[in-house]
Amino acid sequence: MNKRFLVIAAALLLSRNFCPAATFRVIGADARPWSKILGSVGISHEDNPESKIVVAGGDSTAPLASLAENQIVIVEGLGHAARDLGFKLQEGTVSVRQIRDVHAPNMQVIWQQPKEVNSFELPANYQIFATERWKNLPVLAGKRTAHGAILWMATPPGESGFERYPYLLHALVDLGLPLPLESEELWAFFDSPYRIRADLDYLAKRWRKAGVSVLHVAAWHNMEPDPTQDEFLKRLIEACHRNAILVYAWLELPHVSEKFWADHPAWREKTAVGQDAQLDWRKLMDLQNPECKKAAAAEVAELLGRFDWDGVNVAELYFESLEGASNPARFTPMNDDVRADFKRLKGFDPKLLFDPSSQYAAPTHPERLREFLDYRAGLASRMQAEWLDMIDRSRASKPFLDVVLTHIDDRFEPDIRDALGADVARSLPLIKARRATLLVEDPATLWDLGPDRYRKLGTKYQELSNDARQFAIDINVVERYQDVYPTKKQTGVELFELVHQAASSFGRVALYFENSLEKQDLRILPAAAATAQCKQISADELQLTAFEPTRVAWQGPVEVDGRLWPVQNSNFVLAPAGKHILRAAVMRSPVTIADFNGDIHSASVSQQRIELSYSARSRALAVVNQTVSAIEVDGAGFPVPAPGEPVALPAGQHTVSFTR
Repeated sequence: MNKRFLVIAAALLLSRNFCPAATFRVIGADARPWSKILGSVGISHEDNPESKIVVAGGDSTAPLASLAENQIVIVEGLGHAARDLGFKLQEGTVSVRQIRDVHAPNMQVIWQQPKEVNSFELPANYQIFATERWKNLPVLAGKRTAHGAILWMATPPGESGFERYPYLLHALVDLGLPLPLESEELWAFFDSPYRIRADLDYLAKRWRKAGVSVLHVAAWHNMEPDPTQDEFLKRLIEACHRNAILVYAWLELPHVSEKFWADHPAWREKTAVGQDAQLDWRKLMDLQNPECKKAAAAEVAELLGRFDWDGVNVAELYFESLEGASNPARFTPMNDDVRADFKRLKGFDPKLLFDPSSQYAAPTHPERLREFLDYRAGLASRMQAEWLDMIDRSRASKPFLDVVLTHIDDRFEPDIRDALGADVARSLPLIKARRATLLVEDPATLWDLGPDRYRKLGTKYQELSNDARQFAIDINVVERYQDVYPTKKQTGVELFELVHQAASSFGRVALYFENSLEKQDLRILPAAAATAQCKQISADELQLTAFEPTRVAWQGPVEVDGRLWPVQNSNFVLAPAGKHILRAAVMRSPVTIADFNGDIHSASVSQQRIELSYSARSRALAVVNQTVSAIEVDGAGFPVPAPGEPVALPAGQHTVSFTR
C-alpha cells in the first residue's frame, strides 16, 4: 500500500497544469480597456481578490508591493501608486508622441494624441520595454518578484486598449503571464515567391506552433509544370504534413497564371474602355469563352492531381472593381462573350452604358445599368457553381479534398454587390450542398471600425445560417492606406483583439498572409485565437469549456473526464471540444499522439493500444510520438508510415487505433 502511494505521489509531482490567469481585477482604474486587452487572450474581469492580475490606477493606495509578491500588478501613471513603488518624480515633462518598443524596435509606433509625461527616476531592477523615441524616457517597464511581477506604464492604455502600447501583452508574457489555452485552428495564406529560399521545415514548425492548421498556398505559380517550382511546392506540402498542417490549393480565377495570360491574348478579359483587364496583380481571363474555360479547367484539374493537396480554395471569383461602374477603366466583364449574351437577353450592348452619347448611357438611364449589374451578379454566381462542379470532378479521385469559397462581404456592405457582382446569399446554397466553408473577406471600407466589426459581421451571417462552422473570416494583416494609429499594420494588442473577436464570431479565422505577421506576435497569436475557458478546481485538476479542440498547457500524464488521455506533447494537452475535467494521471499512455489535425470525440487507452474516435473535413494528420507496430481504421489494417512521417487518416468520421 505504501509503495503504491509513493508511485501515485511521484506521478502527481510530474504532472503540472497551468490555468491561474483566467481573471483580473481593478483597483481605481477603468476596467473597460483592460477587458479588451486581457480579454483578447481569454482573461476576463472579475472582482476577486484571488485574481492573478491586478490593475491599479495611478492614485491607488493599495499595498501593491505586497500584492506583487504573488500576483501580477499593472500600474498606470506616475501617481501615488508608482511613487509608493519607488518611482521618483523629477522636474520637467516630456511630450510623448512616438515610442520605441524592444519587442519591435524597427516598428513605428505613433500616438494619435501626444501625452505629457513627468520626468522621473526609475527604481532599480526594472526592465525597460518601451521608451519615448527621441529623449528615451521610459514609458513601459517592469520586473519580476518572488512569485509575481510589476508592470508600470506611463499613461493609461487608452479607450481601445491598443492605441499607446501595442506590445503591452508581450511585456506581460516576458514577466511571467501564463497563457494556458491556445487554439490550433487558424488558417493562413502563403505566396511562394516571397518565401522561395526559406527553410520549409523551420517555417512549418513555426506555423504550427503559432496555431496554424491549414495553409492556403498560391497555386497559380504552379499551374504549368516547372521542375524548380514543383519541387519547392512538394517539399512545402511534405513539411506541412509532418507538422500536422493541411495544405489547400488557393485559386484566384479569373486569373489563371502569368503564362496562360501571355499565351492566350485573344482570351483576355476586357474592361469597359476596351483594355486588357490587368488589374492590380491579377490578369483576368474571359472564362465565358468556351475554349478559354475548357483550357483553364484542364490546367486546374491537372494541378489538383499533380500535388498532394488536402483542399481547394476558390477565391474571389467575381468581377472588378471596388469602384464599380463609376470607373470604366477597371469595370469588368466586358468581353465579347458577355456583351453578346447580354445583348441577346436585353437588346443592347452593355458597352453603350459607358458611351455618353448613347441612349443607354448609365448616368441618364440608371435602370439600364441596373439590368446589367443584376445580370453580372447572376453571372458571378453561375461561374462559382461551374468551377465548384469542376472541383467536384477532381474529388472523384481525391474524395478527401475539402472545399472553401472565399467571398467578399456584401451583407454589412451591400454596395459590394454592385461593385463586384458578389452576392453571398446566392453563393451560400453552393456551400451548403458541398458541406464546404464560406470564407468571408471584410472589405477595406470596414477596417476603420476596429475589432468590433467581426461581431457585427458574425451577426449578419447568423441570419443566413446558425452553423457558425460553415463560415470563416479573413483578416488582412497588411500596411493600411488609411491614417491609422499607433501602427500602419495590425500588430500586438490590436491584432490579438481582432483575432479574438473574429474567433468568437466565426467558425474559423484566416490570416492574410503568413509572411506579413510580425514574428514577435506569433507566440501570443494562438492564445488570442482561443475561445475556451478554464477554471482551476484544485492543484492538479481543472475544468475546461471549449468550442473547438484546444491546447491546454500541461506537463505530465493526464486524464480527461476520468480516462487516461493519449493526445499530448511535452507542453500541451490537445483537449477535445466540449466541457471536460482534466486531472493529473498516475500512469502514462503506451502511445501518445503529439499532434492531431481533426476533431477528436473520444479516446481510450489499454496496455499497448490507444483508440481515437474522430471526424475531419479533409484528411486528419496524426503525429505519433512512438514507433507503432500496427494501425487500424474502423477495424481494418492501415499503412504504418516510416518513423518521423505523419499518419494521413481518411476524411469523415472514423475510429483509429495505434498499437505499440
